[in-house]
Amino acid sequence: MPVEPTTGRPHMPPGYISPEAQGALMPWSSAREHWEWARVYWICTVRPNGRPHVSPVWGVWVDDVLYFDGSPETRRMRNIAANPHIAVHLDSDSAGNEAFTAEGIAHAVQRPDRALAERIAAAYRAKYAADGYAPEPGQWDEGGLYAMQPRVALGWTSFLKDATRWQFDR
Repeated sequence: MPVEPTTGRPHMPPGYISPEAQGALMPWSSAREHWEWARVYWICTVRPNGRPHVSPVWGVWVDDVLYFDGSPETRRMRNIAANPHIAVHLDSDSAGNEAFTAEGIAHAVQRPDRALAERIAAAYRAKYAADGYAPEPGQWDEGGLYAMQPRVALGWTSFLKDATRWQFDR
């Protein structure tokens, strides 16, 4: 089930943005729409030697959890196995006026509950079937599905007006 986060402003040093320039906080429901309809999720992991690794993936947002799949042999999944802390960024406009990021802990989902697997597969098909990817719920029974529940997320559609930080208590 979706979890309603605590909403506030991102930490900004004094004088960084004047309080008069800031508008209303963005509701999580608005940010959730961006996460649900994003086509590409940029996942940042950390290699064992400490170097960052970023990769674009297809994924789905179900009940405020990002699900993505792939072989455990990929660099991304090997990094997650060693250090599950990840950051995720959505594509934004070229000027960077709109941005959404989240941080959390990713983990392999072993043999997902059938009802959940059906919802995840349906969400994938709705997004990517036209691109040739239409998974079946049973394809993850032997592994290959990963999940990240955000602990904190940041987002804005206009940084000076609605920059918002969401904290999830999990």
